[in-house]
Amino acid sequence: MESVFGLVGNGFVIVAADTSAVHSILVHKSNEDKIMVLDSHKLVAASGEPGDRVQFTEYIQKNVALYQFRNGIPLTTAAAANFTRGELATALRKNPYSVNVLLAGYDKETGPSLYYIDYIATLHKVEKGAFGYGSYFSLAMMDRHYHSGMTEEEAIDLVDKCILEIRSRLVVAPPNFVIKIVDKNGAREVAWRESIKDGVSVPSA
Repeated sequence: MESVFGLVGNGFVIVAADTSAVHSILVHKSNEDKIMVLDSHKLVAASGEPGDRVQFTEYIQKNVALYQFRNGIPLTTAAAANFTRGELATALRKNPYSVNVLLAGYDKETGPSLYYIDYIATLHKVEKGAFGYGSYFSLAMMDRHYHSGMTEEEAIDLVDKCILEIRSRLVVAPPNFVIKIVDKNGAREVAWRESIKDGVSVPSA
């Protein structure tokens, strides 16, 4: 029941993901951070099989760092997205990764951008995107309330609306979410939304 989604605002990209590590009917963790910082101005949020997700995102992170170390300049967000897509396409013909990625970044020349990359190496630059069962509801909420040029406060409010909708509509909904943002000041964590603390958990019968 994974839920990963993000959107582009006025000078930033905000990304949210559930923090549940689940196998079959068992919850192993409820504080798994599925949004990795690639470098100072890039985030990658991933969903999919836990082993593939962790291995692939770490592989991308280390290769992005290696490129910057060798060349003295960081990859642009578009270049990092195309590199990620290329690695998924290569793996697809050998030993596929079951992982879907939202790659968010900020570049001085082009500003904020968000890229949708799925497990069969489809790449699209998008204004809003989502993966997992929660995408049915988060995409519906973003279609209704999203507009270009959203402020940070408006975007966080929309993310909270998506989280509330996911929790209230999914039969087995993830209780906790992490929210991160990237803008001209860099990539950083905004907040954790914990059902016990934020008061939007479904009441018991």
